[in-house]
Amino acid sequence: MTRFTRLYYAGILGGIGGLLGWQISNYLGLSFTDNVYLSEVLVGALIGLSIGVLIGLLEGIVTQNFMQGLKAGAISGGLGMVGGAIGLPLSEGFFQLLGGEVWSRSLGWGLFGLLIGLAAGITSGAQMWKGALGGLIGGLVGGGLLEGARQFLQDPLIGKGAGLVLLGASVGTFIALIVLILSRAWFEVTSGKLRGTEFVLDKYIKAQGPSAFIGSDALKSDIVLPDPDIAPQHAMVKGNGEHINLKDLSYNGTFVNNRKISQAQLANRQMLRVGNTELMYHEKR
Repeated sequence: MTRFTRLYYAGILGGIGGLLGWQISNYLGLSFTDNVYLSEVLVGALIGLSIGVLIGLLEGIVTQNFMQGLKAGAISGGLGMVGGAIGLPLSEGFFQLLGGEVWSRSLGWGLFGLLIGLAAGITSGAQMWKGALGGLIGGLVGGGLLEGARQFLQDPLIGKGAGLVLLGASVGTFIALIVLILSRAWFEVTSGKLRGTEFVLDKYIKAQGPSAFIGSDALKSDIVLPDPDIAPQHAMVKGNGEHINLKDLSYNGTFVNNRKISQAQLANRQMLRVGNTELMYHEKR
């Protein structure tokens, strides 16, 4: 799945998450406890959980990695739940504080989107601030669309449902869009089962940043390639602040432009081969 295709699926999954959140909140209502504030916290948390989990599952779909999808869904769902629990009552608070201005409710949903964007940065190769920025913008825009739908559609139930779908879709789309626009380095799989899939590497460029392992074991590697000729941890990617360095960790060897390497600094559009899988390295300056 390319970064462009990810944009499409992020919007779709976010919208489905909003639809599920609508169904759950519609079933519970906004006053299933005597404490109105507590009701808003709980309903907001359930909406945030639904949207967060669905957006998080995108990582598993992209990489066809069930474990990665579960991990990303759990982290994104957890932060989405926190964001929703804060965002819904906060949006109502801003609405009251700012004199009933409809746009003011978007501020609380902006914080909600920011937390889901942070989760996306944690579970993918994108830097966290890029995911957070995309989520913030998506939450602000989606919050505005949510209120617009509620105002435009006469049936409050349908308006709420349409608005939550738009909120989820907006958060997912803007997270993927900002990562797409601001990506500095990524691998594009050009052969093998994941052909066309792209792995963003921005998080690994920093000299003091984390390393990423390329391999076939979902529990041991960050970039997982389903290829029997690839070791569980076949190679390691590490940044030096400006470029990406690649280190071989395998018996079968790692090749850059058909040359076996023990360690190499990658340059734009070089071909990497591990096992029977080839990847092209892209670098944007």
